[in-house]
Amino acid sequence: MNPGLKDIKTQFREFSTGILNSYSQVFFSDKKLFAGLLLLVTFIDSFAGICGLFSVLVTNIVSYWFGFDKNQINKGMYGFNSLLVGLGLGIYFSPGWLLFFILFIAALLTLFISVSLEGIIGKYALPYLSISFILSFWIVSLATREFTALGISERGIYSLNEMYILGGKGLVQLYQWWNSIYLPLSVKTYFISLGAIFFQFNVLSGILIAIGLLYYSRIAFSLSILGFYSAYLFYLLIGANITELSYSYIGFNFILTSIAIGGFFIIPSRLSYLWTIILMPMVVILVVSLNRLFINFGLPIYSLPFNVVVLLFLYILKFRVVAKDSLAEVLIQQNSPEKNLYSFRNYLSRFKQKTPISLQLPFYGEWQVSQAHNGEHTHKGLWQHAWDFMIQDEDQKIYENDGDFLEDYYCYGKAVVAPADGYVDDLIDSVPDNVIGKVDIKNNWGNTIVIRHTDHLYTKLSHLVPESFTVKKGDKVVAGQVVGKCGNSGRSPYPHLHFQIQATPFIGSPTIDYPIGHYLLKEDNSEKLLSFSRPKLNDIVSNISVTPLLQKAFNLIPGKMFSWETDNGVEKTKASWEIKTNAYNQTYIECLDTKSQAFFEEDGALLFFTYFKGNKSSLLYYFYLAAYKIQTGYYQDLELHDQYPLNHIFRKKILFLQDFFAPFFLFLRAEFTVRYSKIDNNLSPGLIILNSSSKRLIGKRLFKETKFEFLIDNSGIQSFKIYIGENLINATCSN
Repeated sequence: MNPGLKDIKTQFREFSTGILNSYSQVFFSDKKLFAGLLLLVTFIDSFAGICGLFSVLVTNIVSYWFGFDKNQINKGMYGFNSLLVGLGLGIYFSPGWLLFFILFIAALLTLFISVSLEGIIGKYALPYLSISFILSFWIVSLATREFTALGISERGIYSLNEMYILGGKGLVQLYQWWNSIYLPLSVKTYFISLGAIFFQFNVLSGILIAIGLLYYSRIAFSLSILGFYSAYLFYLLIGANITELSYSYIGFNFILTSIAIGGFFIIPSRLSYLWTIILMPMVVILVVSLNRLFINFGLPIYSLPFNVVVLLFLYILKFRVVAKDSLAEVLIQQNSPEKNLYSFRNYLSRFKQKTPISLQLPFYGEWQVSQAHNGEHTHKGLWQHAWDFMIQDEDQKIYENDGDFLEDYYCYGKAVVAPADGYVDDLIDSVPDNVIGKVDIKNNWGNTIVIRHTDHLYTKLSHLVPESFTVKKGDKVVAGQVVGKCGNSGRSPYPHLHFQIQATPFIGSPTIDYPIGHYLLKEDNSEKLLSFSRPKLNDIVSNISVTPLLQKAFNLIPGKMFSWETDNGVEKTKASWEIKTNAYNQTYIECLDTKSQAFFEEDGALLFFTYFKGNKSSLLYYFYLAAYKIQTGYYQDLELHDQYPLNHIFRKKILFLQDFFAPFFLFLRAEFTVRYSKIDNNLSPGLIILNSSSKRLIGKRLFKETKFEFLIDNSGIQSFKIYIGENLINATCSN
């Protein structure tokens, strides 16, 4: 294909996406089918639909011309406010060239206000919602009172004629049937309130939007009903005139507020639903009071109460000293309450304790925790978050012979290593070792090294052998580098290593509660991987010993290419992958054929995938499932377990019911397991086999299982097998 033609097609596709998203963004969505339905709804009043589309086109074209952020344009972030302005003006004024000129100016004004608000309140990580629509519409409405050349629309009288032109007699009959059908007042008001968001004051519009909302998000749909009826019941409780609500159809304020607070800007949960109910009376009060205020100026309040309550609520959450998982703000917006929820729950289960700097244990081999946090003898008060480590033998003894001499202790003289990259900030190296049973109270910490990892993260290693340090103050160290030897100096009756983490650089600094990144816990002669956890008393722990063969196979560095040939017994296909990084410094594998992407993180000892988007029939998707979490150190029969986000595993049909209940409980589960099955030689391996599985469960019942096998040799991943029921897909790598 001609490169120039390809670029034009890409630009047109992006531009079209920006137009469609301007419609769905009103409901915080980016689903194209939903957007298409909303576009159709706006054309129930055909001229209003044309005006809305014209305003969006003007806004997006000018946005591109100015060079604004393409991602924002394509998401519809600038277009949706102009859409509402265009629809409103198209409803109230008669067609004519002057109106389109006013629409052009109004679209520009709305864009300028949107971009300005993005800069003003965006720095507080707050959305500008539909404020620019309200301000722009008010300004234009007030001004047009002096524009005598603009005629007020009388199209409502002839709406059926317009509908006949659009869809013939069938559309007219459908429209009349829906609007004449008996519905309880509250249900009718709910539907018309939905339609009123797009200036369509009829039941049919509301029903179509409700169907689209249900398709877009079950959580958003249920919240729209919860918010509307919470407000509706409050109207009845306070004895307010409910006919005013049904006349102005201002109920969309309750619908939009409930979706925004209950499920879009806040992770859906029991607490977010509760706050949706609590906030509805506040929205009602604002609707009533602001209506009385602005009626003096002849201005409708439109979505002003929604904007005020949502922005106030999101703003006050910024002042929380302790953020709660039960009422958590959405940090990575996926334009879907369900996706936000499933990703957040998956993050909590996998990375809740994840730290910016991953610390390793400060030694080689297996050591036992002789004193943990809140220890029996020391590690009290401000210094409670610390560990003491020793080495014991198979008989659980910490020394040989009678233990009368320092050299009898297994840990004495053993290498002490840096827990992470950093700089030596302080060091004491002149305190003599104690004889067994004696302590040096004057020099409490003994020979000590303090390493600075960041400005507020330091590690301290104490009771080392005098003059055993291999570094000096100011030296740079890397994780795993030997810095000294375990000794018995200071307040230490027996050789051991004291390890603590602190926020300040002083040798006597208080400790902080900070987990160890990844380590192995020995249980019943087998190992268990723990991540971002804290060793407990008597735990036998060790760092992950990396196996070069595994490390090479899963060394996913940017620029690396993979070429695959797959055989499912019927046909052979090929796939090409490339490791890439994006503007946010995220690493991912991209399938060059399907454009699917699998995002991952690795820290040398562990590889774990975090997100997938694209074709779920692609080889890359199965690789994502199979290698979801891989430790690059081989331990025979070691099993690692993890959980996938539900929306990455289950089909939409199965998720449909779960979505309704997801904020309260999950009855679906998606589990990952990998087992280290075979190694041909522990010292110099040339072949390793890993077996993994992806399980889908409904409650405790296994619904579906897909099994995988990796064959790894000196060339890397030699082959990758996928077992789907009775079917086998064999993928051979020739990278």
